[in-house]
Amino acid sequence: MKANRKHRKTMVGFVLSDKMDKTIVVRLERLSIHKQYKRIIKKASKFKVHDENNQAKVGDKVKITQTRPFSKEKKWRLVEIIK
Repeated sequence: MKANRKHRKTMVGFVLSDKMDKTIVVRLERLSIHKQYKRIIKKASKFKVHDENNQAKVGDKVKITQTRPFSKEKKWRLVEIIK
């Protein structure tokens, strides 16, 4: 049985920076519960994302997906701009 190669992670985040050529920095936030204190904690990660046409701007809500590595740090690709 073959693994489904088309299945890739997709996430939604906000653009922090668009100063690089064909690259944007996207911040992804998630909520988790502290194990001991049972409080909700907001955690965030930053990813460098390939933006071929330089169309995303700072503050845009974007959908990204995993892809082959474009460079040392770029392993995500812009799918669409939601807002």
